[in-house]
Amino acid sequence: MKIAFLTDPLSQFKTYKDTTYAMMVEADKRGHGIYAFGPEHMALESGAVVAHISRIILTGDSQDWYRAEAAESVRLSDFDAVLQRKDPPFDMEYIYATYLLELAEQQGARVFNKPAAIRNHNEKLSIAQFSQFITPTLVTRDELRIRDFHQQHQDIILKPLDGMGGAGVFRIREDGMNLGAVIEMLTNYGARTIMVQRYIPEISQGDKRILLIGGKVVPFALARIPQNGEVRGNLAAGGAGVAQELSARDLEIAQTLAPILYQRGLLLVGLDVIGHCLTEVNVTSPTCFQEITQQKGYDVAAMFIDALEAAI
Repeated sequence: MKIAFLTDPLSQFKTYKDTTYAMMVEADKRGHGIYAFGPEHMALESGAVVAHISRIILTGDSQDWYRAEAAESVRLSDFDAVLQRKDPPFDMEYIYATYLLELAEQQGARVFNKPAAIRNHNEKLSIAQFSQFITPTLVTRDELRIRDFHQQHQDIILKPLDGMGGAGVFRIREDGMNLGAVIEMLTNYGARTIMVQRYIPEISQGDKRILLIGGKVVPFALARIPQNGEVRGNLAAGGAGVAQELSARDLEIAQTLAPILYQRGLLLVGLDVIGHCLTEVNVTSPTCFQEITQQKGYDVAAMFIDALEAAI
């Protein structure tokens, strides 16, 4: 197969942990052609969705890990698969990219995850579709509603709807210290909608990333455990990643969502679970392949490429 990765610049990859890198290595091992481009390289030209795309040759050297051949303008429909692996922010440019990818699908491209499915699943708000698994949650830009929620639950988390890696996440305790300032900042004085949730004490045991691939559940999660007094377990915020077997509750959540999300066109999903509660449904560029493989010996990248091959 010829696989085109829509991704962030390859020069920024940290190969010891990058999930897209693990996908590329596994695909290359099977003899598939590896190509890469960024959203800035796409265009709608003469009615066709094209991009300046480079073939990538893997060197086997983790420090100087690739060679990029000269980019050529190619129709996305010329590839067997296009993998959307661009990290958020999920801004208007991200949405424009999904529109182009959707047009490419109409021209015969196979895009994973499906661009319409990515657009339709805000990574925070999507949990509301599975309310049986979530902690008390409020989505609003209204300060009075937020203050009432805090008064009811006392210990709360506030976060933007378009963040990643734990950016912009705040905990407000019983005393309400700085609640007004946090509301002003996150809502931009009532102009931006945010999410507010009851604090889940089990965060001390980790924010678990559970991977769904091709409608099936990876049998291990990566618990991102907060460090140094942090409330956030995200690896990008300094959390320590510990791979572990799924609990009965983890399995219940994952096995319920896996077939539903796969049917919607989501080949790869990363669920975030704290304690017994689903907190996010990650669909843009889920990670944690390498950490699980390194600690548990379970080859997540192989499972992913298996699922990709089966889907083509």
